[in-house]
Amino acid sequence: MLKKIGIGFAVLGAILAIFAIVVATRPGEFRYERSLAMSAPVDAVFPLVNDFHNWKDWSPWDKLDPSQKTTYDGPASGVGAKYGWNGNDDVGEGRMSITDAKANENVKIKLEFIRPFAAVNDTEFLFKPEGSGTKVSWVMSGTNNFMSKAFGMFVDMDKMLGSDFDKGLTQMKVLAEKEAARRAEEAKKAAPAAPAPVVPAATGAPAAAPTSTAAAQ
Repeated sequence: MLKKIGIGFAVLGAILAIFAIVVATRPGEFRYERSLAMSAPVDAVFPLVNDFHNWKDWSPWDKLDPSQKTTYDGPASGVGAKYGWNGNDDVGEGRMSITDAKANENVKIKLEFIRPFAAVNDTEFLFKPEGSGTKVSWVMSGTNNFMSKAFGMFVDMDKMLGSDFDKGLTQMKVLAEKEAARRAEEAKKAAPAAPAPVVPAATGAPAAAPTSTAAAQ
């Protein structure tokens, strides 16, 4: 019996060793990216990302736990702005900090997860004008530790996070295009009314055609 148990542990140890070797060979770096074109000028889209107060209106994760606790620190928007969250198991706990921002071009964010697992990743939003609209790209990159490598063997992280990115960008598109429509309506109301066509003034009734009468003879 003890011999069989020993053999069982040896086999298990060998399996775990092989698994560890396989996990170790997994890619050490990752990059997930999704993009979406929006029919809105870039200055209508940029504030939705550059100000963390606006994230609640489009973030794919905020609605997973409506009762989560959120905090805002630093400036209202731009470099130095910070946002923290603490919620249920679906959203966990973490914080974001804007590390760089170029108006209507890009926003770089340091993303820190605290719970359910600790990790630090880089996130960037890129804004590219296309005609009268904007192409927005959402990128997340970082380094895979052993646990994330192992997790990635069973879960397609690109597909899972990419689906969330698509949802967020789609909702962002709705908000940006709504703002673009509002601006267009305001501009239409503020435009001066077209002048009425000029109608030549009347100069009186036309003179009667001259007539001639012959003198009576």
